[in-house]
Amino acid sequence: MRVLLAVLWKDLLSEWRSRDRVVAMLIFSLLVAVVFHFSLPGGAGARSQAQAPGLLWIAYIFAAVLGLNRAFSVELENDALSGLALVPVDRGYVFLGKALANTAILGVVQAVTAVVFALFFQLDLLPIALPLAGVVALGSLGVTAAGTLFAAVAVRTRFREVMLPLLLLPLLVPVLAGAVRATAALLQGDSAPWDALQLLIVTDAIYWIVSFLGFEYVLDE
Repeated sequence: MRVLLAVLWKDLLSEWRSRDRVVAMLIFSLLVAVVFHFSLPGGAGARSQAQAPGLLWIAYIFAAVLGLNRAFSVELENDALSGLALVPVDRGYVFLGKALANTAILGVVQAVTAVVFALFFQLDLLPIALPLAGVVALGSLGVTAAGTLFAAVAVRTRFREVMLPLLLLPLLVPVLAGAVRATAALLQGDSAPWDALQLLIVTDAIYWIVSFLGFEYVLDE
C-alpha cells in the first residue's frame, strides 16, 4: 500500500509541476470538440445532439491515449523504469499507483471537455451531473486499467506512439459500447440501463485484475 501511495503521489506531483500531459490532453480534446462542432451539418440541432454521446467518448478515448503515451516515458527517459522493477513488493501495486494517477488526470480533462461539449451542442448536463460522472468514472477505469498496462509494454518499443493505440483500442470496444449507451440514455432523460452499467463493471473488473497480475511480467521485459 505504501508503494501504491508513493507512486500515485509522485505521478500527481510531477504532473502538477509540469502540467505537460494534462495541457496536451485538454488542448487535443478541445480541438476535437471544435472539429466535431463545425463538421456536423446544421450546427447544434437535434441530430448532432443525438450524436453527442459518441462524439464525447471519442474525444475522451483519444485524449486518454495521448496522455497514456506519456505515462511511462518520463521513467524511461530518467532510467527510473528499472527502479520501479526493483521495488521489493508485488509490482501490481506499482500498476495501481500509475493507473490511479492516470485516472485522476483523465478525470480533470473529461470534466472540462464535458463543459465544452455542453456549450457547443447545447446540452443541459447539470440535472444529470452525478449519474453522468458515475458513468464516466466507470468508463475511465476500464480505459486507464488497460491503457496503463499497454503503455508499459509500448514504452519499450521503437514506435510506442503507434503501438499503444494498436494494442489498446480493440480492447476498448466493450467500454465504449457500455459508456456511450449509458451516456445517451442519461442525455435523453432516462436512467442508465443496467445492462450497459453491468458491461462496464464486468469489463473494469477483468481489466484491473488482469493488469494487476500481468504487470509483474511487463516490467521484467
